[in-house]
Amino acid sequence: MFQVRFHGRGGQGVVTAAELLSIAAFKEGKHAQAFPSFGSERMGAPVVSYCRIANTEIRSREPVSQPDALVIQDPTLIHSVDLFAGLNGQGYVLINSQQTFEELGIDDFAAEFPDNHFRDVGASEIARKHIGRPLPNAALLGSLAAMSGEVSIAAVEQAISQKFPGQVGAANIAAAREAYDVAVG
Repeated sequence: MFQVRFHGRGGQGVVTAAELLSIAAFKEGKHAQAFPSFGSERMGAPVVSYCRIANTEIRSREPVSQPDALVIQDPTLIHSVDLFAGLNGQGYVLINSQQTFEELGIDDFAAEFPDNHFRDVGASEIARKHIGRPLPNAALLGSLAAMSGEVSIAAVEQAISQKFPGQVGAANIAAAREAYDVAVG
């Protein structure tokens, strides 16, 4: 089973990101579940959501305490919440940031991971370019697909177009594709 924990703030699409990832997994014939965990339900408050992907039925309904991947949509949470709790040294970390790991104060921690398991991608900037708003979720899913190989970019694109048809979907697909290319290259 592949387990992902998404961290961000209300309004950044953290819950939608987990849902889209689960839809992408379904598109590839896998079992998946996605669910959120809210503190205070207001714009800007810390939000966590979870996604599990497996080749067999998923029976667990618990929050993901030992993720295989972390997607951090808001880097301001890095030093205010224990985001890395439960993550093993072979896991994946994807951070929405254009800052270096040294600037984020996590360069020593990042150095402990295998190549291409710890990445920063300016997903908000990519989203602003394609969508007109700094909503990083679709772009981060593109990068996560490239890093982990757990779902394909084609499945991510299908999930986005199913959830957001028309121009909104096309813009989010363009953001996901660009972020995928950034993570691959």
